[in-house]
Amino acid sequence: MKLVSWNVNGLRACVNKGFMNYFNRINADIFCVQEIKLKEGQIDLDLGTEYKTYWNYAQKAGYSGTAIFTKRDPLSVRYGLEEDSEPEGRVITLEFESFYLVTVYTPNAKRDLSRLAYRLEWEERFRSYVLELDARKPVIMCGDMNVAHEEIDLKNAKGNRGNSGFTEEERGKMTLLLNSGFTDSFRYLYPERTDAYSWWSNMPKVRERNIGWRIDYFLVSSRLRPLLVDADIDRDVFGSDHCPVVLEMSEF
Repeated sequence: MKLVSWNVNGLRACVNKGFMNYFNRINADIFCVQEIKLKEGQIDLDLGTEYKTYWNYAQKAGYSGTAIFTKRDPLSVRYGLEEDSEPEGRVITLEFESFYLVTVYTPNAKRDLSRLAYRLEWEERFRSYVLELDARKPVIMCGDMNVAHEEIDLKNAKGNRGNSGFTEEERGKMTLLLNSGFTDSFRYLYPERTDAYSWWSNMPKVRERNIGWRIDYFLVSSRLRPLLVDADIDRDVFGSDHCPVVLEMSEF
């Protein structure tokens, strides 16, 4: 089973930069995207007949939003953490026979940290939500979680300490989530791999020099660890300021 997650930073723009070439080549069973930045009817994707599509649009135009394209028919679909309470389109959950699949676009604390308090409160609700799911069947969650968890997860840890995405509070929430029974699949398989980043700023030559952050994840219920086959970061795939991340698992 192959799963892909990609913050496309505007799906229409990403399509114009080669999204479909990658989508067709990777041939994922489940393909999740975040920050689609569009409304219903604003894009016409030809994904073929194999894929079912599920969209969670933000109310605000050109902002946030998530989608999942899946070859597997889900048993149920849920949008948001609570019914009718998530105007930013940040979460989609698909229920399958043996697991839940959750894609998430975690709120950014903003450069001045003006949204940090909201983000931390949101993280508590998100953790409670996935724990409720995990009590019923295993969970695979993926997306842009807007945090570099450890110093190994960004190029310049010292210079970014306390900045949005690398505050002690945000990192602590990720630690709490993992300690609640979840595993960072990439770091589990590659505990010492450095220079493995999924996002780069738009400053000149930053991506060329791989001065990046790993803020896109596949987290799995820890009891799924024996089924992990491989995890990858497709850093040579362009079209967004993020690159796709990939998880391969045994069938279960």
